[in-house]
Amino acid sequence: MSGGTAAADFAALLGELKERSGLSYGVLAKRLHMSTSTLHRYCNGDAVPTDYAPVERFARLCKASPGELVELHRRWVLADAGRVRKGSGSSEATSPEVDPAVNAEVSPEVTCPEVASSEVASPGVASSEVASLEGPVRWRPRRALLAGVAAAVVLGGVGLAVAVPSGGTGDEGRRGAVAVSGGGGGQEGTGPAASVSPSAGSSSPGGDKTKGKDKDRKDGKDRGEGAVSATPSSASPGSGSGSGTGTGTGSGAGSDDRPGRDSASASAPLTVDTEPHAWESPCSQRYLIDLPPGRVGPPPPEQDAPGWVAATGAVPSGEQFLKLTVQGKGQQTVVVKGLTVRMAGKRAPLAWNDYAMGYPGVGCGGGVPTRFFTVALDAARPGVVPEAGHANFPFKVSESDPEVYYIRADASAYDVRWYLELRWSSGDRSGTLAVDDHGRPFRTSGNNGRPAYEFPLGGEKWVEEGTTE
Repeated sequence: MSGGTAAADFAALLGELKERSGLSYGVLAKRLHMSTSTLHRYCNGDAVPTDYAPVERFARLCKASPGELVELHRRWVLADAGRVRKGSGSSEATSPEVDPAVNAEVSPEVTCPEVASSEVASPGVASSEVASLEGPVRWRPRRALLAGVAAAVVLGGVGLAVAVPSGGTGDEGRRGAVAVSGGGGGQEGTGPAASVSPSAGSSSPGGDKTKGKDKDRKDGKDRGEGAVSATPSSASPGSGSGSGTGTGTGSGAGSDDRPGRDSASASAPLTVDTEPHAWESPCSQRYLIDLPPGRVGPPPPEQDAPGWVAATGAVPSGEQFLKLTVQGKGQQTVVVKGLTVRMAGKRAPLAWNDYAMGYPGVGCGGGVPTRFFTVALDAARPGVVPEAGHANFPFKVSESDPEVYYIRADASAYDVRWYLELRWSSGDRSGTLAVDDHGRPFRTSGNNGRPAYEFPLGGEKWVEEGTTE
């Protein structure tokens, strides 16, 4: 199949899903966090996405079936391969001839056991780009020196990646270091999950901006930012067991080894009440569970979801809906400056069964929240983005005037552990509060290609999704 035909077949399926959904390009583009023109080019076949994550989010927004998801992924792989071949062909045709003496022979037998065991690769250097010499080579000291320097830089980078100490072996990413997110996509989900411990709540005077910046840099170093952990995160789910009555300042296990954390959190002039298992609607809420249908109880009502999640070890599937109630501790006004997404781990999505909470054939509906935000967890740098038509930060809160924020976080290509940092200021004070699942990171996993089940209204057991009449 030629690259042009593969791209056309891929675009045709995108267009079919879009038309069937009844949603406009504008609505879909806003939900996907991309421009309308970019989405239009994908559906017309003028361009092929370099990453599959937005393609899958598009398909799920259009209510694609499991079979259509598999077919869409197959067509994207073929179209992407055609795009790569087309790009490499044009570059070979236009690239100037290079003197063979510039290249240096690199033996494939030279390997590093430590690197092989951790599956560490030097970014941006492919094996196909290292060419061996054929025929006699003239000795050119300057070019040989440059080639030697380049090889030393590459080997030094690999050695540094291996030599960086691990952040620990604690589960849920609570003792690791900052996750390294990249736009490549594939390798990030298959290797060990890099992790970070959620930062403690902190406060500082807001008078001297220079000192504040220096302190932030120092705090970042104290938290181990930038150090990559090669220890895989635990496979145990990070679901909460309650409806969220904490202050939102928990940072998971290991917080006890950071002196002053509790006092810093207590000094903050506001609290955050977190509900990690609020539902936007039963029709959109799904959970991944590592149990067969016969061992899973019927869908719970929303108010009983935390207990049901804890009992089954469930993980939000495809998306997670949070409800944050922010309230001041006194009459003084506190400015909520914004929310920042922090990654605590990112790996391949869970290979568990996918259970839908909505009963088939029963309509769903509800009001639109006033403060509504979205987070694309598959992105290289996820951010908290206001839904179209909704106001963005900052907001003001006090004891008598709380605010409620609703956040829809979606994931399709990864199993993501994450948390939020709320930035606040009040008078000459400022600081941050960690917002998580009662001391553990939130956890949201993609569900691509997983067996899906639904529970018929009045039924007695789960059945395959789409089989209820």
